Amino acid sequence: MNRIRFTGRGRSRCLVFDMAITTGEPTYRASTLKRERSPAAWAAALARLPQAHALQSWAWGEFKSRWGWEALPLTLTVAEGSWEPLAAAMVLKRRLPRLPFCVLYVPKGPAFDYHDAALRRLVLEKLEHLARRERAIFIKIDPEVVHSWGLEDERVSPLGAAVRRELSARGWRPSAEQIQFRNTVELPLEGTEEQLLAAMKPKTRYNIRLAERKGVVVRPGGPADFPTIVAMYHETAARDGFTARPAAYYLDGWNGLYEAGLAQPFVAEVDGRPVAAIIIVRFGERAIYMYGASRNEARERMPNHLLQWEAIRWALAQGCRVYDFWGAPDEFNEADRLWGVWRFKAGFNGEVVRFIGAWDYPTRPLLYRLYTQAIPRYLNFLRGRRGRSDETALPG
Repeated sequence: MNRIRFTGRGRSRCLVFDMAITTGEPTYRASTLKRERSPAAWAAALARLPQAHALQSWAWGEFKSRWGWEALPLTLTVAEGSWEPLAAAMVLKRRLPRLPFCVLYVPKGPAFDYHDAALRRLVLEKLEHLARRERAIFIKIDPEVVHSWGLEDERVSPLGAAVRRELSARGWRPSAEQIQFRNTVELPLEGTEEQLLAAMKPKTRYNIRLAERKGVVVRPGGPADFPTIVAMYHETAARDGFTARPAAYYLDGWNGLYEAGLAQPFVAEVDGRPVAAIIIVRFGERAIYMYGASRNEARERMPNHLLQWEAIRWALAQGCRVYDFWGAPDEFNEADRLWGVWRFKAGFNGEVVRFIGAWDYPTRPLLYRLYTQAIPRYLNFLRGRRGRSDETALPG
């Protein structure tokens, strides 16, 4: 599946340069940031690195390259050791219409050992240099670095605090546009199915059994189910009041992830008719509940509870260590738009995990303020006049 379109020209194609950092700590001498051309080499690099996420996969970059982005899979190697990659970043680049500038975005990345302070500085310097080199207004990163665990930040991560301090000191700023969820709910897949079920809230266990008694049947799906799932997804969007993308977008993404062996759909049926579905993305030892859809009918039969339980059982059988429910409120109160979703997910006995979120490094402060403040306000004004819009400042 070697189909990523590399369309950069001129100096944007040459991303190899050396840099040395001199501090009192261990240093990395000659280092090289290069554009990876091989899907197999990219997969091997991510497999060796901590904090690697499905949104950093080759399949995701390939998918986004068909929807307005250019994918730049970059690996960082150093002279020490075997020259194996110590960091990787699937950088998405979007050119601005009629302007000689772009924006750069690293979804749920970059991937490397954030505990290594010298490597952390080197990676950030490389990304800052890349942003200037590519004439980016800014580069956005969204590291898989935990800020805290628990509803009330019961346990704060020292690493998360250190990374936030370093980003701030280097001129990065918390992004006003959090493309991905900042918080999620994670269920450690430890023990047996019986132990996982016993640890759930009684109401959740009851609804799982109710779905079985009411004739809900869950089966693994495949690409033939995607058109039905996307139709249900648009029905869900209309019911819950969020804007969905065109069907072609989801079909393209789901098929690409499925072909790469990353996506597994599950379909809940009543009397042979699909009434709900979810798509699980498996990457490494993590299974991510990335998409969910349901019809208005048969909701009283609790198909979504049984879908989640069957997906959890599948992830456990696949050897996954974590089931990620993918998304939780920013504020845990009833006013948050994700409050109902959170209550549903909480019943499965997962733990709230808060990440440090997305951070922006502006290279052109005036254009950055225009792009991230003035334009969104104008779009909000248009939404108020037109009633609805699916435009965003940083789509994708």
